[in-house]
Amino acid sequence: MTDLDEISRLFTQEWINTPGGFESVWLILFMAFSLGQVIAYVYMWTHTGLSYSRNFTVAMAVIPTIVALVMLVMIDSIVVAFGLFAVFAIVRFRNIVKDTRDTSFVLWAILTGLSIGTMKFSLAVVGSVTLAAFFLYMHYVSFGSRIRFDTMLSLQWDGSAERMRSIGELLERHSARTELASQRGSQGQPTDSTYHLLLRDPARGAELVSELQSVAGVQQATIYKRQDESEV
Repeated sequence: MTDLDEISRLFTQEWINTPGGFESVWLILFMAFSLGQVIAYVYMWTHTGLSYSRNFTVAMAVIPTIVALVMLVMIDSIVVAFGLFAVFAIVRFRNIVKDTRDTSFVLWAILTGLSIGTMKFSLAVVGSVTLAAFFLYMHYVSFGSRIRFDTMLSLQWDGSAERMRSIGELLERHSARTELASQRGSQGQPTDSTYHLLLRDPARGAELVSELQSVAGVQQATIYKRQDESEV
């Protein structure tokens, strides 16, 4: 047997005990990733409050794939299963990982080492390439980011109903989405309002400010670019 035949045997013999063989591994990994995205999207759409984290959302989308890879590594060996639990216990209690996305990479590195250490070379390669593609895809499409509003508008005006209509018409023309965040003022005093806006054309923010300042009764208009609200 040549060295090439021996290498080929090492990369193919591990699939003997895997139900469905090589093709089933791809199916398992992609199904896990697809369902992970469903979980992440549901979390994204239903989350309320100020504690939303894009990294946590990304981790939830990828962790099912990593766990599926865990099960593939353990599928034909109880010894590997006990060894895996021991390694996870060390990581859990001896090291503090603050970022959930970092935890995903820690798990990925551990599983790659376990796969290679148990001579599951093909599984290590397939799993690593697949996870790398998933992470790069989510980075490229900014998966988990929520840009509801990209601009904050601070406005000082006289508080009259007529001015309110004029301001509302201008905001509707320039913004795809508008939300009054706060408003305060007392009788005889200027009204201070803060709006969250999603501009139709972010490059025309200065034009919006100019038009607002030309409205009678508007004393001051200031616009601020907001950061992506996914990290709080």
